[in-house]
Amino acid sequence: MASDSDEDYDDLDFDNASDGEEDIDEDILGALEEDLAAAAAAEGTEAEEDTDSDTSDGGSDDDDADEEDVHPHKDLERVLTQTLQEAALPSKPPSPVNQSPTALDSSGPPQENRPPSPAQLRKTRILSGIRWPRSFTVEAICAIPHPCATHALASSLCMTHLITGSDDGYIRDYDTFAAVNGKVFLTAPQRQHCGVIEGIMKAGQIRCWWENAIPTMNPDNTVAEAPLYPVYSLAMHSDALWCLAGSDQGHISLFTVRHSPGRLCHVINGHRGPVSALALQHDEKGFFSAGWDGEAIHWDLNTGSLARRFSAHGAQLAAIAVRPLNANPIPSQWGTIQPGSEFTVPMRGPRDDQATKQEDDAKSDTSYDPLFDEPDADGDGDGPKYNPSGNASGHHSHSSGQNLGRGAIAPKGAPPILDPTTYTTFSPDLLMTAHVDGQVILWDRRVQTPGKGVGRLWMSEKTPPWCMSACWSADGSQIYVGRRNGTVEIYDVRQTGRAASGTPKIWKTLRNPLSSGVVSCVAAFPDGRHLACASTDNIRLWNVAEAGEPDVNGKMKSGVQFKIIPGHHGGFVSQMLVDPAARFLVSASSNRGWHGDYTKTVFVHEIKHLW
Repeated sequence: MASDSDEDYDDLDFDNASDGEEDIDEDILGALEEDLAAAAAAEGTEAEEDTDSDTSDGGSDDDDADEEDVHPHKDLERVLTQTLQEAALPSKPPSPVNQSPTALDSSGPPQENRPPSPAQLRKTRILSGIRWPRSFTVEAICAIPHPCATHALASSLCMTHLITGSDDGYIRDYDTFAAVNGKVFLTAPQRQHCGVIEGIMKAGQIRCWWENAIPTMNPDNTVAEAPLYPVYSLAMHSDALWCLAGSDQGHISLFTVRHSPGRLCHVINGHRGPVSALALQHDEKGFFSAGWDGEAIHWDLNTGSLARRFSAHGAQLAAIAVRPLNANPIPSQWGTIQPGSEFTVPMRGPRDDQATKQEDDAKSDTSYDPLFDEPDADGDGDGPKYNPSGNASGHHSHSSGQNLGRGAIAPKGAPPILDPTTYTTFSPDLLMTAHVDGQVILWDRRVQTPGKGVGRLWMSEKTPPWCMSACWSADGSQIYVGRRNGTVEIYDVRQTGRAASGTPKIWKTLRNPLSSGVVSCVAAFPDGRHLACASTDNIRLWNVAEAGEPDVNGKMKSGVQFKIIPGHHGGFVSQMLVDPAARFLVSASSNRGWHGDYTKTVFVHEIKHLW
């Protein structure tokens, strides 16, 4: 009973409350109508009242009371009217006739200039205050022994983190500065392992290491023992947040480095064989991979999906690189290579007897390879259509008159040689791929049409069809290509504006001694004038800008035009790294899965600036 009476009282209270609220609502609506009518009547005199109140302090108290009564309701009226109009009328797109795009843009909020990120500040600080010297001297100061061949290297922008990828399936992270500044030296067995018999050499300082493995599940939902995959290529984020590792089975693994090192985040599958090279985009939001299956693939790191394939003639890829932006180049007080200088400065090659001897060496038994030296029955001989002198010709020759002969036989399915008409349509956003058969191909990344925006660089028929390494210069104006006959061909990719000289051509050729062996790796210095060239016997430092050039008196320089970089000896060099400030050079030894001898040591060299 008590509960029923309580419910009856609650219902009565609710009914009474609703009736009272209805009465209050009617009173409020009536008052609002009266206020709106008064506001409409006073609308005509509002401007005068506002002017009088602003210009004079006089006025009756009744006027002030009226203003206090009118203005709050007038604001309420405006708000209600605007709300009703927005709710009743559907939104219409602006008319292009009545409203211009400029007016539309001006109505939007102004764009704010965001301050540079901490990563951008660090990158700027690394390169601040740098002045390039006239020359360098490079000495090995640290040796890092490995149990097997080291196929790949990668480092952060400041060289604090240095990772190595080896044939045993392990990725090792080293502290470069702790090693070169520390007091830990190699032991006698380590010196014997590294081939450093004399002198004192510092040892590497390892941070951590992890396995390049992909975990799998057993049928009973237990974790199976994952096999280790040899690491054939590496790439690292500039701040060492993550790294990419390409394996011999074609997959690419994404690992964390700085925080929780070695944690596998994602696995990317796309190649049908070993991933021979990796290259990051400039914004580090994507990367490019090159494989033995002859495919170059562009990947999107935001989604982990394939963005584009670059397919040529199917030859194994040895190198891939994106052309440097060179947005803020650091000028050298010793001058830079100007566009067109390759056609105005006469290049005097070796004497006729030396040239004949080198050509014979290129065709000797030691350089013969049955895999590449047999001509392709389906290919056609390609020769350049223009020479540096500006005259149309069927041969490519230096300005001194040295004849380079006909072009090499074109592989079946390879893109055509770049011609001036096609090259003028290329954008600066270029991708370079180097193939084992010696072909170097340029891709315009902005062209998505198959068969368009691609062309290969001319190669002489006397050049052995073999290439293990190629790279861009620091300013993106030259391409350095290492050859099997101990030479480095330098292509200049800048257009000169001449109709007959508008395509990349061999600007000059750097020739190592005949006993040096094949060129297994090349690395450009950040000053844009020097090049590190690794052969079987040694690593050499070339001054590309001055090599083979006459002096101020017009005479050719005599003597050796390169410097020896001590360290590696008696094996192939798989990769070399030079930091952006030209302080350290790191080199590793391996045959990268191809035929050749190698050592089991990673050397860290100190670069000294000579003024």
